[in-house]
Amino acid sequence: MSGQGGQDAKFFQRGKIQEFRAELEAAETKDKKFTKRKTVLKKIVANITMGNDMSPLFTDVVQSLATPSLEIKKMVYLFLVCYGRQKADQLHLVTQSFLQDCNDRNPLVRALAIRTMSYIPTPVVIEALTDQLRHCLKDRDPYVRKTAAICVAKLYAADPRKAEKGGFVEMLRDLLLDANATVVANAVAALSEIGDRQDGVIFKLNLTVANKLLTALGESSEWGTIYILDSLLRYVPEKHEDAEIIAERVIAQLNHANSAVVLTAIKILLYLMNYMENRKIMEYICRKMGPPLVTLLSSGPEVQYVALRNILLIIQRRPAVLKNDVKVFFCKYNDPIYVKLAKLEIMYRLARDENAREVLAELQEYASEVDVDFVRKAVRSIGRLSIKVQSAADACIQALLDLIETKVTYVVQEAVIVIKDVFRRYPGKYEGIIPTLCEHLDQLDEPESKAAMIWIVGQFANRIDNADDLMDDLTYTFLEDPTEVQLALLTAAVKLFIYKPHSETAKALVHKVLKWATEEIDNPDLRDRGFMYWRMLAINPAVAGEVVLAEKPPITTDADRMDRGALDQLLLHTGTLGSIYHKNPETFIRNATGKALTDSPALNPLSRQVLVPISRANLPPTAIHVPGPGPSEPSQGVVPAAATTAATADLLQADAAPPAQNGASIDLMSTRSSQESKEDLGEDDDVGPRAPGSDPYANLDNAFGGYLADEPRPQNQDLLDMI
Repeated sequence: MSGQGGQDAKFFQRGKIQEFRAELEAAETKDKKFTKRKTVLKKIVANITMGNDMSPLFTDVVQSLATPSLEIKKMVYLFLVCYGRQKADQLHLVTQSFLQDCNDRNPLVRALAIRTMSYIPTPVVIEALTDQLRHCLKDRDPYVRKTAAICVAKLYAADPRKAEKGGFVEMLRDLLLDANATVVANAVAALSEIGDRQDGVIFKLNLTVANKLLTALGESSEWGTIYILDSLLRYVPEKHEDAEIIAERVIAQLNHANSAVVLTAIKILLYLMNYMENRKIMEYICRKMGPPLVTLLSSGPEVQYVALRNILLIIQRRPAVLKNDVKVFFCKYNDPIYVKLAKLEIMYRLARDENAREVLAELQEYASEVDVDFVRKAVRSIGRLSIKVQSAADACIQALLDLIETKVTYVVQEAVIVIKDVFRRYPGKYEGIIPTLCEHLDQLDEPESKAAMIWIVGQFANRIDNADDLMDDLTYTFLEDPTEVQLALLTAAVKLFIYKPHSETAKALVHKVLKWATEEIDNPDLRDRGFMYWRMLAINPAVAGEVVLAEKPPITTDADRMDRGALDQLLLHTGTLGSIYHKNPETFIRNATGKALTDSPALNPLSRQVLVPISRANLPPTAIHVPGPGPSEPSQGVVPAAATTAATADLLQADAAPPAQNGASIDLMSTRSSQESKEDLGEDDDVGPRAPGSDPYANLDNAFGGYLADEPRPQNQDLLDMI
């Protein structure tokens, strides 16, 4: 193959249309083995590859279709794929050749012809394609059938109504029961593509077909395996036992060598666990999912990063999967920075009482690295660890104090930021370290760290002897400071005055700051807050003290946790771009269809409480019925879209979609009744459904903390000028 590739390299030279046309005409004579014609066509294909426009040669090239050589046909068909749409008015020249090749003895020629026709969605070709495609779907050769299956999806994209009326969707249903695994995989891929369209039918499976598809896994290629596994998301278990049966057969795919197959298998298992109630089986599945995920971390950095982003989602929903494997995520010296940061977040998520000291020791090592961003995240993670694991709080605070003593500017600043949060988490416990923080006041030059230190000084002004002097120094650059720092200074000055109402320095300071905020600042949030404080102090300082010094709720790590419903939804996209961005595909891919858990008697109660409704827009107003014979399981409680006269049930029947969808549905799902599951493995007991109006992704990007105290809020009420 390498020798052939080297010989073909000579064809990649820019040529002229006239020269190619002359060579094609010369090849018509004295060319018994078609050597000259092959050479010219290779030159033309090479020029197409290089971006040269070869469309003027359309009539000359298509004449070669009559040549019996398969190699020539491949190149001519490639030419037609490139320029067929541009030359729609000349396609009648090749229509007859298409039809002849569709009936050729060679299955490769038949498949090549039908595939090329599907790539040219013009009325003339589609009309000719319809009859030929129907025959190819029932061809005796599996290669032709598997090619025809994909062509149905292309036909549906070009003309959905013609594909539906022609019965092609029903014929795809029949291919799901084909004896050849590749044909089954391609049929699943085609039905999935049709079902993912906004205007497509809804593709669902029942238990019988799901088991049939799983039987084809052993003979499928890697791509086929992924398509078949992914299609299992369209199967909604009606009984806990059904989900357990499917999961047991999917577990074997966790040992696959391909990382995409492994992630897809994990996605299906996580999905099926929502419909189980047997805790022992769920624990067994969680134990089985851990080693394959760990194995992915021995791949290259790109695959590692994909695995880490998926693991970050998985452990939020099922912490038991990797609860004992925190050491696997310790960073290596040669890991890229994006891998290190991803591992850092997972280490924090897996930290608990049993492994907190190991994690802390590792984070302390990272805090002495040379990469500034990595060190910042490591220091902040130490603070987050102290907030999450109470038993490790003392050791974490000591580690932060040791880091402050290094007097490295960015380390000190990150330490101050997280210590502010520690004060909120453990009120009255660690205030003794405030003098140490005050000694490093001059090193704070970033807005967030400076605002954090100002909050500490103002909040504990009654415990800091020289608080008024510190505040006087901090307000020196008030007019030049960022808004975040100005807001912190304004609130801290009011707190200082309330704590020390008889101090002349505090009086002068609060008057000066309020005057600046109301007269010389353009920011409306800052100005309005200044007016509000000024009026409160002028009318009733006691009320002002109750407001400003009100008891603040202690900080928890709940803000780091993603909404349960959004997490269930994102896990349906495991192994895709959505799992890397931590966003649903419909938010960044045009016309993408959303996925969500489907309610059924077997769905866990907690998952049912946070179900995310999915609506499908631009669907036809009525359901599409695709009748046809086929095996079916007895169904109970299924309400059909309209009364049908079919005597036998259909694996591929169209049920009325839910009211929010109003769409067409290919229903391959049998409905059964069963008991609801009682509990959900791996989820913390204190996690419940969030408020309906909250943004489920609001806290995801804030992976390394950043709890804001005295966050600015715009004032909507006009205040009188007290000046």
